[in-house]
Amino acid sequence: MSKKKAQIVENLLITDIAAEGVAVGRHENFVIFVAGVIPGDVVNVMLTRKRKNYSESKLLEIVTPSADRVEPFCRYFGKCGGCKWQMLPYDKQLYYKQKQVSDQICRIGGISDVPVNHIIGAENSTFYRNKLEYTFSDRRWFDSSDIEIDKESRDAEGLGFHVQGMFDRVIDIEKCWLQREPSNEIRNEIRNFTRREGYNYYNCRSHQGLMRNLMVRTSTVGETMAVVVFAKNEIRLIEELMTHINEKFPDLTSLQYVVNEKFNDTIYDLDVVCWKGRDYIYEELDGLRFKINAKSFFQTNSEQTLKLYRKAVEYAAVDSDEVVYDLYTGTGTIANFVARHCRKVIGIESVPEAIADARINSEVNGITNTSFFVGDMKDVLTEAFIAENGRPDTVILDPPRAGVHENVINVIKKVAPRKIVYVSCNPATQARDISLLSDMYKVTAIQPVDMFPHTHHVENVVQLIVKS
Repeated sequence: MSKKKAQIVENLLITDIAAEGVAVGRHENFVIFVAGVIPGDVVNVMLTRKRKNYSESKLLEIVTPSADRVEPFCRYFGKCGGCKWQMLPYDKQLYYKQKQVSDQICRIGGISDVPVNHIIGAENSTFYRNKLEYTFSDRRWFDSSDIEIDKESRDAEGLGFHVQGMFDRVIDIEKCWLQREPSNEIRNEIRNFTRREGYNYYNCRSHQGLMRNLMVRTSTVGETMAVVVFAKNEIRLIEELMTHINEKFPDLTSLQYVVNEKFNDTIYDLDVVCWKGRDYIYEELDGLRFKINAKSFFQTNSEQTLKLYRKAVEYAAVDSDEVVYDLYTGTGTIANFVARHCRKVIGIESVPEAIADARINSEVNGITNTSFFVGDMKDVLTEAFIAENGRPDTVILDPPRAGVHENVINVIKKVAPRKIVYVSCNPATQARDISLLSDMYKVTAIQPVDMFPHTHHVENVVQLIVKS
């Protein structure tokens, strides 16, 4: 039997952007999702997965570019998996992010009577990340511009980011626009030295090779950390590279390395060796200092994090006698922000390393009215726990993308705090949870914040007040 021929749709006008940043067009009242395009583009597509009311598609050609389309500033655009909205002007990115929040809060959350405040955009839409992780690979990605490269030479190795959708191929990066210097300088110098000196790059299929990963952390107070991850404990080669980095970048606050002989890339269960300087750097937000080590969990856009947390504290509107529960507290950043304004903060988080950081951050700032607990939220947050630690006047929620477990929602409703501040990186699951709370709580304020320019991701802060 012959394979059914794929359907081609020509001259499809892209009219909107849906959830997860995928664009939308309509053909004969049938919704078609297309990645990599923007509203106003006219395109030809091939339908790849057809459902009753919609179809996914593969872009074949942009017939007529949108009047809004701009030239991407990064040479790796479309190959690297990040910054997928570079062809969309920043003001338009903010428009569609705000629209995404409004649509989901209304459609899923059932909230249509509370206006969404104007999104808080980023002053710096490039070089805004405080952490980047690069991958070494002996199989770099080649395109038409690399036709002269000998694929058996050292130039066939790469240090950079994974190709979108390919776990074993890396784009060799010369300049990334996401992190301020010395990030690019450190990466390029390490690549030049290791290629010149014959260090083998890692192959994630065969698990051969020495050079595995590189992490660079920076802070707004001018501190920098570099962490090199090796696949084998080859002391001589490790010492030679670390000595070279130290000589080239003597002002590094922290220079460390890890030996990871496992099949996965995580370093959270491994020892980190401090080669030079401190084993941490400091970040500062509103006069609070946060100690960040190689394994720390911390928001990756410090400037926008400050705006986000200020808004969360504003919406919490706590007074000096309140008890606040900060659920999914992470490293306790919001908890420590709020602690200055209330009697006590209880923070709960499932990741032990994050709670260790939270306690350190309280100690560094001389904050004594925080208590942090480790465990699965639905298991820790019980009525017995609340009886022991005090009934919350305000609950702050900052869950992962999956949102709040229904058991946790039920406990919150039982203890009935007067206020809830819900911070979310996924407005869809946030809207779902708001709907579950809607019988007891009224949404009173909604504030989107752009943490990740040139991506579809958006943070959103919602204030809920218990109904009288």
